[in-house]
Amino acid sequence: MKRNILLISILCSIFCVLVSCKKDKEKEPETFMGNVSRPTWKVMDNYDMSSSMTAVVRVDLRGQYPEKASDFQLNNQDILAAFSGEECLGIASPQNGLFFLYIVSPSANKSSSDSESFILRYYSSYYKNLFVAQDTLVFSNDSQVGTISKPFVPMMIVKE
Repeated sequence: MKRNILLISILCSIFCVLVSCKKDKEKEPETFMGNVSRPTWKVMDNYDMSSSMTAVVRVDLRGQYPEKASDFQLNNQDILAAFSGEECLGIASPQNGLFFLYIVSPSANKSSSDSESFILRYYSSYYKNLFVAQDTLVFSNDSQVGTISKPFVPMMIVKE
């Protein structure tokens, strides 16, 4: 009897995982093509630039979505930006396939800036669409995320 209950529990768990995975796949767009104009993101003028960090980032939609983004192309009109809520903390255009971001503190006017987080947003001029990083990053003064030889590669998803 206990064995049957255990077996049923295991089968139910497997079924739930499979249904959940199917729902995630259904959320993925058929194509990344959109009709979004290039954003005019701008870092706020009133930031104290004495608290900052840097990031070396490579956007790779092909690696993440080999079937849907097989035609992905990075070009000079693409932009990557760091955001805390709706406040832009840094912007970069690609240089030799990488984005070099200078990121100001998301809490320049607060005393404890090391615990603040931010998220990356990417505009693809090829797909005319916005993408956001799946995970947030933590701001740490005078630190660096990624290097030229080992850039940070965020998992990007279409911004809804």
